[in-house]
Amino acid sequence: MTPATSGRDRNLSAQELRFRVLGPLEVWAGGERVRLGGTIQERVLATLLLAPGRVVPVVRLVEAAWGESPPATAAHQVRKAVADLRRRLPCGGEVISTDGPGYRVLTAAARLDLLDFDARIQAAAQAVAAGRSDDACLELQNALGLWQGPVLAGAGGPVVDRAATALEERRLAAVEQLYDLRLGLGASSELVADLRALVDAHPLREKLRGQLMLALYRSGRQADALEEYGKVRELLVEELGVDPGPHLVKLHEGILRESTELAAPQGMHPAPAKVPDERHGPICTLPYAVPDFTGRDRELAFLLDRVRAERGPDEHSARVVAIDGMGGMGKTSLAVRSAHELAAEFPDGQLYVDLRGFTPGEQSPVSASTALDTLLRALGTPSERIPEDLLGRTATWRASLAGRRMLLLLDNASDATQVLPLLSAPPGCLVLVTSRVRLVDLDGVEWISLGLMSPEESATLVVRTLGAARVAAEPEAVAELTELCGHLPLALRIATARLRNRPRWTVRHLLERLRDESRRMDELSSGDRSVAATLQLSYLAMEERYRSAFRVLSLHPSATIDAHSAAALLDVGVREAEDILELLLDVHLLQQPDLGQYAFHDLVRSFAQSRSGPTTERTNADALERLLRYYLTATDVACDVLFPGRTARSSGIPPYQGELPEFLAEKSARLWFGREHQGLLAAVDLADRLGHDRHTGWLIRNLAFHLNGGGYFEEFRSLGRVAVRAARRLDDLVLLSISLSSLGVACWKLGSFEEGITVAREGRTIAVRLGDRDAEVHSESTLGLLMSMLGRYNEALPLLERAIRLARELGTPRSEAETQTTLSSLYARWGRYPEAAGAARHALELEPGTADPVNETMALADLAFAQLGMGQYADAEASLNQALEKCDDSVPQGDVALVVALSAEVAHRLGNSVVVSGLAERARTLARSGGTPVRQARTENILGRLYTAQGQYSSAMALHAHALKLASAIKFCSEEASAHLGLARAAEGLGDTAAAGRSRAMATELFDLMELPVTGRGY
Repeated sequence: MTPATSGRDRNLSAQELRFRVLGPLEVWAGGERVRLGGTIQERVLATLLLAPGRVVPVVRLVEAAWGESPPATAAHQVRKAVADLRRRLPCGGEVISTDGPGYRVLTAAARLDLLDFDARIQAAAQAVAAGRSDDACLELQNALGLWQGPVLAGAGGPVVDRAATALEERRLAAVEQLYDLRLGLGASSELVADLRALVDAHPLREKLRGQLMLALYRSGRQADALEEYGKVRELLVEELGVDPGPHLVKLHEGILRESTELAAPQGMHPAPAKVPDERHGPICTLPYAVPDFTGRDRELAFLLDRVRAERGPDEHSARVVAIDGMGGMGKTSLAVRSAHELAAEFPDGQLYVDLRGFTPGEQSPVSASTALDTLLRALGTPSERIPEDLLGRTATWRASLAGRRMLLLLDNASDATQVLPLLSAPPGCLVLVTSRVRLVDLDGVEWISLGLMSPEESATLVVRTLGAARVAAEPEAVAELTELCGHLPLALRIATARLRNRPRWTVRHLLERLRDESRRMDELSSGDRSVAATLQLSYLAMEERYRSAFRVLSLHPSATIDAHSAAALLDVGVREAEDILELLLDVHLLQQPDLGQYAFHDLVRSFAQSRSGPTTERTNADALERLLRYYLTATDVACDVLFPGRTARSSGIPPYQGELPEFLAEKSARLWFGREHQGLLAAVDLADRLGHDRHTGWLIRNLAFHLNGGGYFEEFRSLGRVAVRAARRLDDLVLLSISLSSLGVACWKLGSFEEGITVAREGRTIAVRLGDRDAEVHSESTLGLLMSMLGRYNEALPLLERAIRLARELGTPRSEAETQTTLSSLYARWGRYPEAAGAARHALELEPGTADPVNETMALADLAFAQLGMGQYADAEASLNQALEKCDDSVPQGDVALVVALSAEVAHRLGNSVVVSGLAERARTLARSGGTPVRQARTENILGRLYTAQGQYSSAMALHAHALKLASAIKFCSEEASAHLGLARAAEGLGDTAAAGRSRAMATELFDLMELPVTGRGY
């Protein structure tokens, strides 16, 4: 038995690895077979080896490993399998590389039997074209000798099985070609045994049967040959219901007539195929390179580097570089520019063919056969020597290029079948291909995908095409022009061409015309060139169902689209939606800014929307309503995960029945809200514009939880006002009550206290009218909170106390806990610290059943504030440490800033000077970056007080001054007074008694207005 190695048992190099797929999967290293691990590792490696040098996406590896029923962790398991293979294979990291969305195997023909097979088959083809049949037979025999049994026998899996079937077909084609050549060289009786075995194994292959019949006939066994025909005719009728093909029928008739055409060649091999006459001197049919070619420096450099890179010893064909991208990206310009720069390196000629895959007015693209006819004529091949069939032309083309160094530019390809026969050029040649679609069926190709030009490249192109003087006269307008043209080279060239042809037009005048989105596509047209016409070609090349999907997807209100929202728009499953999105991505009608996210270029979206009309109005309306129901249902589910204590409400809108994202835990729901943030805002705007008031109000109700928790307070208030207007139009008191409740909270967050009081009062009135006591509690509590913000503590206290009583009667601990926290803050402002501590503790006792980390964090902060006021510094530190532990992603940054600022003050009181400065700086950063005016003013006053205690009077002055500015703007009386008092103390420290006196007087006036006792005027 052959010993097996893990791949780490010996100090081996990647050069000593040998891979076998033409039979059972085997890997050998230094004479020892490498153990690959389990089935998953084998299927992953097998799939990579079937596509050597090409990137295999993870999704395809998942399919290879598990078929149509992969586990949820399939992608992760694939990555683990690759990591395991890299450990087992010598220099595994060099052999299996990570590339973009997948992996690729890097190996040479000498180390992989499949590549060796391909090389020998190609060498045989070249020998046939050159008339060297003996050499061709030898190459084919050596190629077939590499097979050790069925391809990847035992590996299993749908991907491997499909590949094995295709490779088996190639093997049989090589077998048939070998016997054709041997029959052509005069062999006959010596072939009968082998051919009979092949026919027994493949009884329906007419080619093999015909070869056996010819070998029998030439061996003097006419009756046996005719018997074989009878057998195959009977079998074909019985199995397939068809008669033998014309080739076999003609052979049968020839045997019956004993035709002399069937006689074996006598004593000599066929003459070598004649190579077409060559033209003298190099041939160049390249189009001219545009003189103002601009940008694409990175792509041009990459292309030239790849072409000029040293060729490996195992490369047996021409190097192929393909450029793909959306229409109007400048693919042809880049390819032509590259071809001219490389012309000297391909001295035997540079040929150009427009394959017309996407050309205005063309009914169908140029076929491969027609393209070969054009190329052969360009080489000077006489008409009578150009075969009629594609295979003959391919062989003649290959023979014509033998020994030459030529460059071939295949422009505007539509699919791989159009290009494949043209790639049969020998090493030393270069083939450049351009296409609007990535031709994924082309193997061994270096790809360059052209994206949009950068703003700098766009500006340079405008300077080159319009002139520096006109650009310098209107630089801001030119910058906007590049934006409206979407940094698309074609659009920029058309726009500047229109300006050149209309010297009286200013750039601003053209901008005014382009800003009207409904006519933008019409404006981007000049002569025969048009952005709309360019996009129309890609559009018409698709099947109708994809054209329809393209139109509907353009209605999506967000800048990005995911598979779930696309499925809702298209009324299909998520997997089908993803397939549609990927196809549109492949043809460059969509872009992919991030994994799982798809986007329209602005001009492509405008074009897609222009394809809709009166006949699509109903379909479009239904699609948008489905999308709104999807977002409403998805936000409902996500909110249930994130905010389990919220009151259940029925919107009256039927839920979306399609597939939703998986919200398995809080993290996934929070990530989804973050990823969909802009899309949700756009969906609300869409619903509002379409007059879907019920969708608008209820979607905002769900979105409010995310906006409040995430610190998006401006959007929170803005959408709250939209929801209130929608509810009023519906005359829906329940929705109005909910919307007013959310708006009141948003007003508090942003310091719009007076507006908030008005809103909360109306909400309370409606709640009483509806008998909705939960809403009444919330309105009462919100009113008390807002009154306390304005320093109207005597009015706030009874409101808060009543809210607490109602919450207890209703048995709603969450509402009571929130109100107890507010009450604690009120008592602390009054200087009634024991009562403040009691209210905070009461809130904390209620918190375990409320699942509200934000309120729990603030209750701990309020408790610490009360403990600080009572001089209980160690207890305050413990409370704040608990609060900091609660500060996860769900707690707004402004709340975290307050907790950290209090922690800094407590650390100072305890003499822990090492951590004070770090905590203070962190609190300042959090307050500036994510705090509301309410939280920022309070945080800065705490830090100012701390800096005064440390003798940093100038820093304290700056903080208190900014806090005063914030508090004054929103009439936050308590913090306004605290800021004046802080300024007074800092001024005293600086020796400015006059300023200190003025500030202290202002503080006293405010404290008196709020009727605060001395104990509440700053400890």
